[in-house]
Amino acid sequence: MVLDTEAVAPQKLTAMQKLIRLIICTFLSFACAAALQAQSSPAAKSANADASKATDVYHVFFGYAAPGKAAELADFMKEPDPKAPQPGHTIIFRHQDGDAWDYCAIEHLGTKATVEIPANAMTSAQRALMARHDDTFVSGPSWAEFSKELGIDSNASKTAGSVYTVSVYRAAPGHREDLGKMLSEAPNRNIDTSAGAVLMTHLEGGAWNYLAVVRYDSWEKFAQNEKNSIAQTNKKEGGWFQLREHVSFHNDTLTDRILP
Repeated sequence: MVLDTEAVAPQKLTAMQKLIRLIICTFLSFACAAALQAQSSPAAKSANADASKATDVYHVFFGYAAPGKAAELADFMKEPDPKAPQPGHTIIFRHQDGDAWDYCAIEHLGTKATVEIPANAMTSAQRALMARHDDTFVSGPSWAEFSKELGIDSNASKTAGSVYTVSVYRAAPGHREDLGKMLSEAPNRNIDTSAGAVLMTHLEGGAWNYLAVVRYDSWEKFAQNEKNSIAQTNKKEGGWFQLREHVSFHNDTLTDRILP
C-alpha cells in the first residue's frame, strides 16, 4: 500500500495527519540506515575479498559432437589457434559420465578479453563436427595458479592419469554469495582426496554462476573420495546437505584430460 501524503492540503493538517507523516519519515530513515549497514556488513566484505582473487578472464567452451564426429571434433579442438591471446594456455576435458556435452575446453585469455568480428571464422566442414556448443566467459585465478592446481604447470605428462570433475552451479535466489563462499572453502583433508581445484565465476554466457574443476591423481583417489563423501552423507551431514541449502541446480561431469 502506498500513502499519498501530498494529497492532503498543506494549510490544514490535523493532528492525526501530522502523526502519519512523522511515522512515514521515521520509517524511511530506519530503512536507509539498515541498507547502509547491510552494504558494510562482514558478509559483504568477505564476498568482495573473494572476488578480488579472480584476476584473469577465461573462455569456457562446451562442445557437443555431431553423431559419429566425436573423434574428429577432439582433433579439431586440439589444434593450436594461431590467434590465441595466450598460446598454449588451454586445457581440454573429455566427458566420461555426467552432463550431455562431449568436451569442455577452458582457455586463458589474460587479464581482459575482447570479442571481434569475425570472432572465430570456421569452415563449413568444421562446423559440421558439432551438433551445438555453449560459450561462457568467466573470471578466475592467474594462469600460474590455475595450471598448478590442475596439474599442467610444468611436466603435464606426470599427471596424465588424473581424473577431473567439471561442475556448474546456479545459486538459489538470494544465495549467490553464500554458494560462492561454500564452494571456496578449503577441503577437509580428513575425507577429501583431491589434488587440486579451481573455482571460476560467470561473467557472460551460460545460465550458471560458478564453474568448479577438481583434480584427483587417479581413479582410485576419486573412488576413495566418493566413498568418504557417501559416508558423510549417510550421517546426514557434510557438503551434500550444505549444497542443497544454496543451489537451484548443478551438474557434475566426470572427465579425463586430452590436452595438454
